[in-house]
Amino acid sequence: MIEVRSLLTIFCVCLFACVGSVTKANTAPGHYEGVHYSGDGDTGYLNLLNIARRMFEPDPQYQNLSMLYNSDWNGFVEGPTWGAWWIQNSYGTTYCALPFLQEPYTTFLQNAQDLWFNQMGDGKRVGNKPPFDWIAPDGCLCDCASPGAIIYKQGDGRTAIHDWAVEFTAAGLLLQCELLLIEHDQTAALRYLPKLERCAAFLESRRDKKNNLYLAGPAGNLLAPSFAGYRTPDGKYGMAYLTGLSVTTIAALDRLIEVEKLAGRAEMARKLTIRRKASRDGLVKLTQLDGTLIRSLDPDGVKHGVYGAQNHGYFEASPNHDAVCFRVVDDAQAESIVSRMTSIAGLRPHVFMLPNYPGYDDMYEKPEGLWEYGTWVNGGHWSTCEARMVMAYYRTGRYEDARRSMEQILTFADRFRMDNPLTKEGGDVYQPNQPVNITYDAYGPPTAFMRGLFEYLYRADRLILVPHIPQGITKMRQIDPIRFGSRKLYLATVGSGPVTGVRINGKPWRRFGKNGIQLPYESLPAEAYVTILFGGAKWTSSDDAVAAKQPVTTAVVIDADGVDPAHITRLNSFLSRLQAAGLQNSYEAAHAKLVLDAYHTAGIRSEMLRSRALPHLASEASQKAADQSYVEAADRLYVGLDHSLQRARQSASDSAAKRAALLWEK
Repeated sequence: MIEVRSLLTIFCVCLFACVGSVTKANTAPGHYEGVHYSGDGDTGYLNLLNIARRMFEPDPQYQNLSMLYNSDWNGFVEGPTWGAWWIQNSYGTTYCALPFLQEPYTTFLQNAQDLWFNQMGDGKRVGNKPPFDWIAPDGCLCDCASPGAIIYKQGDGRTAIHDWAVEFTAAGLLLQCELLLIEHDQTAALRYLPKLERCAAFLESRRDKKNNLYLAGPAGNLLAPSFAGYRTPDGKYGMAYLTGLSVTTIAALDRLIEVEKLAGRAEMARKLTIRRKASRDGLVKLTQLDGTLIRSLDPDGVKHGVYGAQNHGYFEASPNHDAVCFRVVDDAQAESIVSRMTSIAGLRPHVFMLPNYPGYDDMYEKPEGLWEYGTWVNGGHWSTCEARMVMAYYRTGRYEDARRSMEQILTFADRFRMDNPLTKEGGDVYQPNQPVNITYDAYGPPTAFMRGLFEYLYRADRLILVPHIPQGITKMRQIDPIRFGSRKLYLATVGSGPVTGVRINGKPWRRFGKNGIQLPYESLPAEAYVTILFGGAKWTSSDDAVAAKQPVTTAVVIDADGVDPAHITRLNSFLSRLQAAGLQNSYEAAHAKLVLDAYHTAGIRSEMLRSRALPHLASEASQKAADQSYVEAADRLYVGLDHSLQRARQSASDSAAKRAALLWEK
């Protein structure tokens, strides 16, 4: 193994040792300087933001998104014990992470989501081996998918009575539309729209045109299989009007309409707008006087999820926080919903929001074993839902609730226990017998902790920023850019209170008001340094955001057990050839840099442990598994790069990917 003690490495060790600790509720004013966030004021909050962003990329202290990579499909995976890609589990994390993702993560995510769309129901395809050998209706997505296999219904529970993955389809449609709007690529939009419109048609088939509500049967809800549908007088289970399906479909249509506009399909956008209005009109029938939403409505008029009622008297969280997160409801109703949710102590016994409180009395199974309250879908915690709840906290100005959520996930991250779901009403991991845990949906709270600052409302022709900056932060720089097509936006804020001014690259920007800061795509420079002024604050050039420093690519790596030095040599040689060929900004270059960064970080972690800059985990087995996971993650990324370049080399086209593949083989 190549061994070095460079100044760069020593600097990194000191840096991570300094910023790694978090003091709960630390609101001490001062100046904070992090790798990803800097600013003045509430240094504790700024530090939490910095840690949240560190979880995106190789980090010697925290498990991170790069560890959730599967070389089999060159994309993200739910986790090492969950070898597929789920819609419900990825929903909150992906939505909140999307503005921040750069290559190669954008390719990883699209490849994962393509597992759903490339195998979507067509009325003919058999999805999987028995007992999951279902043939789904055209346009139906799934519970989860992997190469050559897709499960078109919730695969747990009494699958014989389960409905198709109805609300799953709406959520998957939303995620793909959001990705396309951020990419701002008309060609990509036109390529995906036939599949997206098939999903929308499948959802439309569930609309009852008499009341504009959507019907779903058992396990047709997103957090399945807790929903039993409508129990008929003969004891069977049929369809009921599911509130979550209305909320998620409306949010998906919001984005699909914008994708249609991006693709120049004005007439289809008009038709979908009419459909969306009808869906919004129908949602009123599922709304209570206090503005909160029930869980479902039976065809005979019985309501489920009316908190405090004698029957079905639980509060259902998902449709409520989702309606706030995705702006399905206006500001006044959003405040009413979140105010009610935060007033029910039983919904947050361990900080995180539970899906329901108290327990369900209308499941098709008895509340025992896996179905017992607090364990799984009945009162267990799901971080994919917490992501949407954190967005609701930000929208309604509840910054301390967002802070507590981020602090709580760190109690799991510090122990390498990023598991999901969480049992004991959100207090413990689902797989305690594993030496360490990592799942994609556990990253929901950190990603939402960042997206909530500005919301990022993407449209066909513009991006709208809606700032939600805690009062204690008087200056902030978000050092990493967010994406909008080929544009990169670096954001900074000065002052507190209402927005009173905006500067872009030092010049005054007048397009802001009560509806947010309007950033038309065609008016934005390739690199836009956006400074937002609050409460009459004055602008100076020193307040502008700054671009993140690019990581140094180096052929030297601190000694880490299991790292093959030949991999380091080959990666650096490959990057040099890409640079000479003008391909330094390609996906392949980004993937190679990530692999090198992962190996380098494994070495830094080893050195930090040797120098006692990092605490050891509670057990020797956990410590060993955690340390091995760094090299194993880097090796998976290396293998995935090799496989993807082999496939590109076999391509008939003279693409940039094929040229990169030939350089890799040299």
